Amino acid sequence: MLDPENFRRLQTVHWRKLPYWIFAPIAAALAGSVTLIWFHPAGSPAWAVWGNLGCQLVSLFLTGIFWGRWQAKLSKDSAGGKSQYLAKILKTHWVRTALINAYALILLIWVMRSY
Repeated sequence: MLDPENFRRLQTVHWRKLPYWIFAPIAAALAGSVTLIWFHPAGSPAWAVWGNLGCQLVSLFLTGIFWGRWQAKLSKDSAGGKSQYLAKILKTHWVRTALINAYALILLIWVMRSY
């Protein structure tokens, strides 16, 4: 477990990397999901088109109501690595991971069925 000072330093580095490692890929994936509504291979199943976008939107929605708020509170919590907000984020991270994996699986199945 990191002491509060080192936790803050680590958190600062993490926040600086978010635009490149998190926000840009999420923006690209969302743009791609929206684009696939209108431009997709002929015969694409509707479940793939909407399931793809749905996974993205649910992940963004949950980030807005849970994870994003907890991250903001964590950034002000003096408990650092022992914060209840960090515990909540880590305890529920599997949900976000499952949504991103479902998104990837939908794309994989979609591509395999399209060719």
